[in-house]
Amino acid sequence: MTTTPPGTDELRKLRVRVAALSRKREEAVTQLTDLLAALLPLDDLLADTAHRSEQFGRSGAGRTGQLAAAVQQQTDAAHRMLRAELARHGVHPMDLVGKIPDPVEARATGVEPHPTAPEGTVLRETVTGFRQGTDCLRRADVVLAVPGPAPAPASAPAAEQAAPAGPPDGGATRERRNQPRRTSRAERRQPPLPRKPSKRRR
Repeated sequence: MTTTPPGTDELRKLRVRVAALSRKREEAVTQLTDLLAALLPLDDLLADTAHRSEQFGRSGAGRTGQLAAAVQQQTDAAHRMLRAELARHGVHPMDLVGKIPDPVEARATGVEPHPTAPEGTVLRETVTGFRQGTDCLRRADVVLAVPGPAPAPASAPAAEQAAPAGPPDGGATRERRNQPRRTSRAERRQPPLPRKPSKRRR
């Protein structure tokens, strides 16, 4: 008859408990990673909104430009808050511009000639890449440099090329008031209308 060494049952229970805790920790890490990855499209949207608002504010005038500037300020503030929360969990943008990209962290979606940038370096990120610690949370989409002259800038839309000219009084906009039409000098020189003959007094 074999006897069980003392403490064997307690050791077995401890191993089962450690395995269960390890599974829960892995599940928690997976959920956090999924949540952080789900927030990254919001970062893209805020960055794009801030960029569009800045361009719209430059091309607009008066109250339209003021509204665009206000939207840009609010979007920038929300973007900074999101980046700070991501950084609190160890998530940071890769900032690959000017670097040779790692295929594990970046995907080249195009090339563009550049007169000074070294061939194969990143000119810009079309989709920002993020790391969580040292791990790749999301790969970046990048455009790589190749030798050649820089492409000519694309023509700006008509609304951006020529902003609407303001009034000659320095930009102050005055509302039109409904006033009675004034009689011109030529109309005042016309002969008066014939009067109705009055009845003679007796």
